Amino acid sequence: MTTVLSMQGITKRFGTGHTEITALKGIDFEVKAGEFISIIGPSGSGKSTFLTIAGGLQNPTTGTIMIGQHSFTDLTGKQRAKARFEEIGFILQSSNLVPFLTVQEQFVFVDTLNKSHEENKAADLLRSLDIWALKDKFPKELSGGERQRVAIARALFNDPAIILADEPTASLDSDHAFEVVQLLAKEAHEKQKAIIMVTHDPRMTQWSDRIYRMKDGLLQIEA
Repeated sequence: MTTVLSMQGITKRFGTGHTEITALKGIDFEVKAGEFISIIGPSGSGKSTFLTIAGGLQNPTTGTIMIGQHSFTDLTGKQRAKARFEEIGFILQSSNLVPFLTVQEQFVFVDTLNKSHEENKAADLLRSLDIWALKDKFPKELSGGERQRVAIARALFNDPAIILADEPTASLDSDHAFEVVQLLAKEAHEKQKAIIMVTHDPRMTQWSDRIYRMKDGLLQIEA
């Protein structure tokens, strides 16, 4: 399998002098196409910092990040934003849908930003995730699990190589949470996406290909 994301020697420090905090301490990590990876750990362990650095939302203090064969850390801010838009999809614990747009209009809006014409692709995604029947509903009319399905569809819309999911089940009940995680695993395996999910709930890791634990800024694979 092709390595999609590679991180080597990643550290992240905040503050200076006696207020300095090292959030990440020499992280080495890679994920291949078709893998569903879970990262678990308590609040404050560095999970979200890891994910934002992997997604190019902030820079590491030291270390290198590669997306495919290309350096991510050496890009300018503008270049990184373009690469992030093309290569990475984000799923957050709040689905971040535009409240005054219907499900279908969420994709028309992204399409307009892209200056593309992918209406059929949006319809295919909604059908594949069993939410086509919800296309004319507004986010407030959807259950938490349905909103997250729409968020997953939107994350897949640009056909990214990598999907980063930050506590995507935190606001869901157990049944809907398991449903969302199974869906992420299915998308990784069937569509050869590299998906990394950060979660504080170890119950959500049972469909993972690999599980890592983040503790005090260190990332270790679970036995």
